[in-house]
Amino acid sequence: MPPARGYPVTDAQVHIWADDRPDRPWPSWGSARAHRFPAFTVDDLLREMDAAAVARAVLVPPSFEGDRNDVVLAAAERHPDRLAVMARFDPAADGAAQRLHALLDRPAVRGFRMTYHLPQMRAQLLAPAADWFWATLAAHRRPVMIYAPGLLPEVGRIGAAHPGLRIVVDTLGLSLAMRDDDLDAPIAALTALAANPDVAVKATALPAHVSDPYPFRSLAPRLRTVLDAFGAQRVFWASDLTRVPHPYRQIVDYPAELGCCTATELTWLMGRGISTWLDWPTE
Repeated sequence: MPPARGYPVTDAQVHIWADDRPDRPWPSWGSARAHRFPAFTVDDLLREMDAAAVARAVLVPPSFEGDRNDVVLAAAERHPDRLAVMARFDPAADGAAQRLHALLDRPAVRGFRMTYHLPQMRAQLLAPAADWFWATLAAHRRPVMIYAPGLLPEVGRIGAAHPGLRIVVDTLGLSLAMRDDDLDAPIAALTALAANPDVAVKATALPAHVSDPYPFRSLAPRLRTVLDAFGAQRVFWASDLTRVPHPYRQIVDYPAELGCCTATELTWLMGRGISTWLDWPTE
């Protein structure tokens, strides 16, 4: 039996997208990295959320579509009580400043999500062309989720250079290929960022990184390490449900089954923390 929950669940990362088509093409490399076919729509997502008793979710546009926000914005604006958006953005694009302020004015947009996991993306993390973007987010106190496995020191330097920039380190800084004992060194390196109170972390799709079956008990000491470093108010559970090879209900329930969190910590981990960090009120 799954554990009874005394808290509402907010999933800090899910993807929805539209199919690759001539009038809305993906990047040339996108199809090779897509999580599944056909497209996973907002209606698909809401059915999964209802079945797993997930109250709300943060929509993160997938990188394999390119820098697009149209699908997630339309979904969140149709369902503002259940969905919010962390928008994708290219600081070096023509008209970027105007586009950024337009996105900041959209109530559905709670912040931004930047990805630096592919070779063609990694050099952009510390590019001078992005400095104005980090500074603008810091001035507006808008959070940014950064997926940059192997680049944690660089993420730390961005935070130090832009006081007030609210950073969420995606996937505990892990690359998609890491499994089991490979997790321990990057998690130890991640804890060095905890001294900056404006850095939080997203515990995304962790069961996809271990070999043991549900409830994935090898995650307990690793999650405890992160909670001890950052505190439960700065650690956000997320499913990335279209990527993980496990039922959504298991991904939602495993943190309570691990036995490494107090009831108060679970409340923060499973939704209160991300809702607070994104200034996304529950009422």
